[in-house]
Amino acid sequence: MEKRAVMSLSGGMDSTGLLLDLLSEGYLVHAISFDYGQKHKLEIQKAKNNIEYLTEKGIEIEHNIVDLSSISSLLYGSLTDSVIEVPEGHYEEEQMKSTVVPNRNAIFSSIVYASALSNCKKFNSNVIIALGVHSGDHAIYPDCRPEFYNSLEDSFSKGNWDSEKVSFHLPYIEYDKSYILTKALKSCKRLGLDFDKIFSNTLTSYNPDSLGRSSGKSGADIERILAFHSIGRKDPIEYVKEWEEVLNDALKTEKKYIEGLK
Repeated sequence: MEKRAVMSLSGGMDSTGLLLDLLSEGYLVHAISFDYGQKHKLEIQKAKNNIEYLTEKGIEIEHNIVDLSSISSLLYGSLTDSVIEVPEGHYEEEQMKSTVVPNRNAIFSSIVYASALSNCKKFNSNVIIALGVHSGDHAIYPDCRPEFYNSLEDSFSKGNWDSEKVSFHLPYIEYDKSYILTKALKSCKRLGLDFDKIFSNTLTSYNPDSLGRSSGKSGADIERILAFHSIGRKDPIEYVKEWEEVLNDALKTEKKYIEGLK
């Protein structure tokens, strides 16, 4: 029986890693990207670039981009409001709460769930809903925590027919970005894909410059930089500074944060 998955593909490293893992595990994947008026909308183009690369390699993926851009005027936060600057610093510091987009993952999950149910009927098959949320998100983002998804799945199952054919798949929920990259390396090897090419077509930064280069200063940047460093690889994306500089800055930020906890 065919294995099917519907996933949220932001264009960031977490969801891209998840896409690679699903493909290497033999899933037929339907990927959905969301334009919600985010400042870093370039991430959607990154997702499209990777879909094109995978297609060239003979891997077919259904990809839809859902336009929710009109909702941005209703959402207050540094990722959608032009007046509020994206903060710099460690991912788990208090100021990073401004990067929370109200109810974002519930909105996305509702759409992905609806699509998964439709795929169940269309293909007469069970479908998993795959999301790349991980433990590094838990401190700042309540909608990335296990209890949120347990509750969400329960509510969705009560509000839909055929919900027994759909289940959430959250393989990184107790792991970090280093784990995601390590898994992705193995998946790329199994699929015969270029790991650096794939991840050069991702965007994690919340505040890239006009050329699309990552700042290296936002919490999301720092977490990504440290993850690549932890597996002994240079991040293939372009930063506003050289890799050695952004890595040094990230290590200093991490050290400062840890010392502040003592």
